[in-house]
Amino acid sequence: MKVNKNLIGKALASIFIAIAMVSISHVSLAQDRWSFEVRPGVNFATTKLGEANLNTGFGAEGTFAYRFMPNLSVYAGWSWNKFGSDQKVDGTNLDFEETGYTYGLQYTHPLGDSNINLLVRAGGLANHIEVEKGSDVISDSGHGFGWQIEGGLAIPLSDNWELVPSVRYRSLSRDIEIESVTTAVDLKYISLGLGIVFKF
Repeated sequence: MKVNKNLIGKALASIFIAIAMVSISHVSLAQDRWSFEVRPGVNFATTKLGEANLNTGFGAEGTFAYRFMPNLSVYAGWSWNKFGSDQKVDGTNLDFEETGYTYGLQYTHPLGDSNINLLVRAGGLANHIEVEKGSDVISDSGHGFGWQIEGGLAIPLSDNWELVPSVRYRSLSRDIEIESVTTAVDLKYISLGLGIVFKF
């Protein structure tokens, strides 16, 4: 079942408004509370997508985070991931693209006496899956909600820059129509990524 895009927009707007309200209430203490991360990654599907065996995928994500407690932040962003497959239509292999929004909570904690932090994230997705045959999009699942968990290390490079290697698990369930046949599919995969974070 497709989720109304207006509903998704209102939900995301509420998240950003909440972030803004928190930032205003802490404006005097706001130094280095914001961060922006770019995270490319390699993805490994853990199940079939319907009848399709997915190849190793790749993707990228950009997220903003706001630290509202010493070890706790909220984050929101956008991501794109692509998988090739062995499924064919008219002799052409199909590709599957997952794009959309991500949001949630991030917890960090120092590792012993080092300046390296353990990082844990948990949150939701508002994503859709597009099916591509060559350069043509032949199906779009519409946006729906999923979830993700992630663990990694935040390694300081300087006062404002960090390197964040991480492992992530994502799950998204949607309905896809191919050649007039609608199939309920589960996109589940492990992602190995290396994030670059700028704090400001």
